[in-house]
Amino acid sequence: MKFRPLHDRILVRRVESDERTKGGIIIPDTAKEKPQEGEVIATGPGARNDQGEIVALDVKQGDRVLFGKWSGTEIRLDGEDLLIMKESDVMGILDAEAAVKAAA
Repeated sequence: MKFRPLHDRILVRRVESDERTKGGIIIPDTAKEKPQEGEVIATGPGARNDQGEIVALDVKQGDRVLFGKWSGTEIRLDGEDLLIMKESDVMGILDAEAAVKAAA
């Protein structure tokens, strides 16, 4: 995929949530909510400050991030559903070790 976001925008792939509850009940596709967690695929160079200098983004490619339920714009690139959002829509970056433990 050849896509480069502009300014302070990032490209995010949603991380699929578990299909079962902790009690073992299978959740049907129609009842699932869209995950609010994703992996950063690409980032723009950053926003410009009042002096015209580029301020680098805090997120980088490969980070797992949390974002709001209605954040970003859904797009389809190369047959894959992705989100484009501003860095300010990101609520936080998940620690890689914590993300692995949460998935287990």
